[in-house]
Formats: sequence, structure tokens, C-alpha cells
Amino acid sequence: MRLDVMKKYSSIGAALCLTLFACTVQAQSNRRVMIAADLLRVANVGDPQISPDGERVVYTVTTVDRNTNVTALSIVRVDNSSDPPTSRQRTPATFPASPLLPPGWQGTNPRWSPDGKRIAFLALADNRYGIWVATIDGSRPRFVAGVQNTNFFITYAGEPFAWSPDSKSIAYISASVEPAFDKHYGYPQTDPIVIDRIQYKSRTSLSDNLVTHVWITDVDNPEPKQLTTGLGYDHALSFSPRGDEIAFVSNHELDPDANNNSDIFAVDLRGQVRQITNTKGCEYEPAWSPDGKWITYTATKRDLTTIDSAAEDTHVWICDSGGGNRQELSMTLDRRARTPRWSHDSKWIFFLANDRGTTNIRRIELDRRGLGGSEAGSRFPSLYSTFMRNEIGRSDFQISGFTLNAADSPFFAFTLSTPQRPAELWIGRAGAREVVWRVTGHNDGLVASVPPVEPERFSFRSFDGTFVDGWLLKPVGWQQDRKYPMILSIHGGPHGMYGYAFNPTLQAYATDGYAVLYLNPRGSNGYGQKFSDGTLNEWGGGDYRDLMAGVDEALKRYAWIDADRLGVTGGSYGGFMTNWIITQTPRFKAAVSVASVSNLISFYSTSLYQDLIHAEFGSFPWDNYDQLWRWSPLRYARAAQTPTMFIHGESDNDVHITQAEEMYMALKRRGVETVLVRYPREGHGLREPRHRVDALEKTLSWFDRFLK
Repeated sequence: MRLDVMKKYSSIGAALCLTLFACTVQAQSNRRVMIAADLLRVANVGDPQISPDGERVVYTVTTVDRNTNVTALSIVRVDNSSDPPTSRQRTPATFPASPLLPPGWQGTNPRWSPDGKRIAFLALADNRYGIWVATIDGSRPRFVAGVQNTNFFITYAGEPFAWSPDSKSIAYISASVEPAFDKHYGYPQTDPIVIDRIQYKSRTSLSDNLVTHVWITDVDNPEPKQLTTGLGYDHALSFSPRGDEIAFVSNHELDPDANNNSDIFAVDLRGQVRQITNTKGCEYEPAWSPDGKWITYTATKRDLTTIDSAAEDTHVWICDSGGGNRQELSMTLDRRARTPRWSHDSKWIFFLANDRGTTNIRRIELDRRGLGGSEAGSRFPSLYSTFMRNEIGRSDFQISGFTLNAADSPFFAFTLSTPQRPAELWIGRAGAREVVWRVTGHNDGLVASVPPVEPERFSFRSFDGTFVDGWLLKPVGWQQDRKYPMILSIHGGPHGMYGYAFNPTLQAYATDGYAVLYLNPRGSNGYGQKFSDGTLNEWGGGDYRDLMAGVDEALKRYAWIDADRLGVTGGSYGGFMTNWIITQTPRFKAAVSVASVSNLISFYSTSLYQDLIHAEFGSFPWDNYDQLWRWSPLRYARAAQTPTMFIHGESDNDVHITQAEEMYMALKRRGVETVLVRYPREGHGLREPRHRVDALEKTLSWFDRFLK
């Protein structure tokens, strides 16, 4: 090459380098560390619904406007007229998302009509709450039917409405005063209030005693008609592809408050009800096959269960439309399954399953008889894991919801989160040429300005040789030659699961200069039934030792963690475990206990989940007082030395605030540094945006006071 040409290109290269350097400096200058207020910048993307032809997806986006949570419906068009992008082509084959509804409207539960022409959703507008129908041309939605909600807690509430296969009618759930029920229990709007039932609490107040039933209405000429009656709370609808029946879930026990046993029923358009399943366990989430021959659902088998976080994993089942030929399809997978969905040809069932911190779509192939074939007996392939390793550099993620279209070439719409990115909408195609691509970027600005920390995963053998998974976030600005404090964060449940999803609270801890350790001790789901059963009859037994073994392992692996500056926190069951830990060991120098249980005796009688103790410990306090008191942190309050902050919602009926009050008073009386923070109007988990920010700020301030 000629010298003058070389000089010319060298000058251009130098200029480009300077420009790129300037851009990099500018980009880095726009970056900062995460603060508590960034909690409110996360856009929660959920409930994706792909159109029958696979060309559009409607979904929900929840954001914060001042101190209000706002849920809008967005729609995006997908160009699948040609091959979707490969892993080398990062530009999504989509168009920008746009609002489905007029300005100022909110909505939830968007559902396409089978003909793909309309979208039904739930909304409050013009002082009317109920089912509205919109078209994609942006015209004003039309009101179809009023819906009355109940505040009664319904586990796995499922689909609140369902289109008829001809797109002319909608079956839906609405609550009303049930005369027989009201006569027995009375309506709570009296003074004084007379209580005469077991399940008299909702999550934040008293149960309103309104009972949910199945209704149906024509869409174009609405004439709502109630199809079911009785004392059972009907829910989780699926319309028969023949259009003659609606499947639903209900508890028809003589005393449903005392016996949690839901089954699948069907009601025809005249209101005639027939029972499809009749088992000791609970059935959930029925979905009729497109050919009308089968119903898939999730279910448990134990006759002693709870409306709360059950130890028993739900598995995928199938039965014929009459209730016969029942078969458990995913038993050999030995993982908690949910959200079963059919392929258009009724040959495959797709579902979500948790596995060691991940959540993916898996599939079961049925044989010609409709029963589980070879796939059901041995293999449950995960969709997209291999491709994700190329597309986003990892195969570990969590999918929170999905749907698939009704065409021959199946496209999936799903919401996917990773440890470094909140959930966004993705499109995927299964088959020999499996591909996926991300179609929304609602959280791109947050991720760009506040780069999240990548967790390091590790596994270790616990006290009895059981393998336990853990993750560690390094503090932002980590340096090898410095010592850092560490916070142990404990998930709820006890049968929850930490893993590969974005967690802004843990990211905020790391930003504030803490190493953050989070683990899946025994009791967590995603590791099989035996592991999930690890907390039965001993809250604070093996799971506590798993957590302590995890702390020891982290200190061994990461010499830069300061063993003299350890904190611990957790919510719900994580709060119980925080209370347990501070009464069992003095190694933690600060604790924040959120929505916590402290006394299993009083928890039984004050919680909405009055059957949780029965399910976890096999008996009631009057039959098993000594065992329940043995596993109550309050019993060991005399040993507590750790400065502890208690955070609790004043209207929390999942775990009544008296649980925090009992533990707080015990520590206060003993002279342990403690404070109780009460949040008015809040239930189990803070919802008001300013309360969420305030709780995180107070948590960080508490840890800073004692660990820095």
C-alpha cells in the first residue's frame, strides 16, 4: 500500500478511535449505580397473547405514575412473512409496540377472539368494571358485561373469561350474593360483625362472602346469563371447542373452607353441571384440546394440602372429556409444572416447569390414543435453551408466561427475564429450525443507565451431602484487595425458588457495596418432590443448616467477604427464617425481617392460610402444640442478639402483623436493638410505590448502620 494512502487511513482510524472513545466516555458518564427509587423504573411486562395467525401479540405493561401502579395494554405486529432473524441478525423482525387502548385507559387479561378480529379484556372505564372488547384499528372499546369481583382468596384462579369457538359469546366469572351461603354465614357489612366460617379473611380484609360463578353473554347483543350456582367458588374457565360446554374448577366439598379439594366440572349452555374429576388432590388450570376429546390440567394427589405454598409439586395430567382415562404425564420429570397449553393439532402439550432456578417451556407428545407417548415417559424437551445460549449468551433464564398461535407453524409469545434484564416480550418458533428473538425493550433505558451485576452460580454439599444451589452478587466496584460485608437473602414459600430472574432489590444491595448471597435450600421447588418436602414437620431444620452451609461455602470461596460483617433478610417464609436465624446464631450483625412468622401457634389462628400448618405439620396446634412451639422462633427469643428491623403491612392477613409484633416486643423487652416499621393499607408484599422505595431505603440504612 502507498505511504500517503496508509497515512490517510491511519488518520481516519485515529479519528474513529477518538470518536468511539468519546462515545464510550459519554455512555459511561450516563451510567450510575442503582438506587432505591430505581425500583419504580422497572416496567413489568406480562400476560403475552399471540393472535391466532401469529402476526400480532398483545400484552400488559405495568409502570408507576407518581404513586400509582398503571397497567396498560400494548400490541406489537410481528413480520413472520419471511424467516425470523438468526442469532447473527439482532434486529427484531417486528414493528414498534403501540397502545391498544385510548389514552387514559388501563386493562388486564387481554384475550384474542378465535377469529383474531377482536380482543376482550378487563377494565374499569366510564364507571363500569367488566369485560370490554377492542379491535386493532384503535377504535373506542365497547362494553360487553359487568363483572363483580370477590376479595376471597382463590388459589390458581386461572382464566377469568373465555371466548366461544365461534367468537360470538364469552363465558366469564363474576361474583354475587349466594342466598344459601349468605343465609348460613351472613354478610359482613353489619355492626357488630358476626363471624361464622373458617375462611372469613381475605388477603387484606374480611371476606366479602360474595361467591364466584360462571356466566355467559353474547358479545354483539349482550344478555348476561348465570350458568352455575352453589357454595363453591367457580373459576379457571376453558370453552369446549364444540361450543357446548365450559370447563371450570370448583370445590364442592360439604365444607369447602375446611377441606381444600378442587375438582374440574363442566356446565352446558342450559346450566346443567357435570363433574369431570373426583380425586383427593386438587385440580387446576383445565384446558380443552382443540379436537374436543381431552382436557389437560395440573394437579396434586395428596389429600392434605393448603391454599398457600404447597409442598407437593403440581404435575401435568390428562383425561378424556368425560373424565376417564386419567394419566399423570409429567411424573417422571419430577418438577413443579404449570400453565398447560395445547398445540393446534392436539398432539402436543406445552407447559412451564421450574428446574434449578430456571423456568422454561417444555413439551409432551401424545400418542394416537391421546395418552402420553415416549416423550411423556422419559423426555421433556425444553424449548429454546440451546438457541438462547447463542442469542443472549446464556441458557439460564425464567419464562413467566406464554401462549402459542393456532396455525400449522407454531409461534410462541412469551415473557422472559434474566438476572441482568427485567422481563420483556419474546417470540419463538419451535421445530427443526428453532429460533427466538426479543421484540420489546421497555427496560432498555434502565439497563443501559444502571448496569446490573451478573450473579456467580455455585453448588455445594450441605451437612448431609445434599447438593444445594447458590448465587452470589459481587458489590459494585469490587476490588480484590478489599473486604466487603455480605447480606444473605432468603426467599419465601417455603416452597419458592430463587434463580435466573431479574431482582432489583438484590441489585440495589450490591450497588450499596454488599456481596449478596441467595440460595435454594431444601423446601425450594425446582429440585424434585423429595427436596421440596424438606421442610415438612421442621421449619428451621434442614433448611436452616443448608443456609448456614451456604454462608460457610461463600466465605470459603470468596476470601474478600468479611465474616464479621454479615447481614440477613427475607420476606414471608424468608422472614420466618430470618427470625429463626437470629435466635440460633449470633454470627449475623444485622437483620431485616419482612412480613415474618414468629409463632406457629398464633400464626395458625390468625393467618388467611389457616390450613398451611395442617398441611406442613400434619396436625393442629391442640394436637401438636409441643412440635409447633419447638419450631417457633419466639420460643428462642432469649438467645437473640442481632439488631433487627421488622417490616410489615398493617392489613396483611397472609401473615398477620401480630407475628412481627410478638417478635419485636420480645427483642425490645430483652434490650436488643430493634424497630418495627408498619405500612398502612399494605398486605403481604408492599404495593404502593412510595412504600416500596421507603422499605428498601430503610433496609439499606439499617444494614449500613451495623455493617459499615
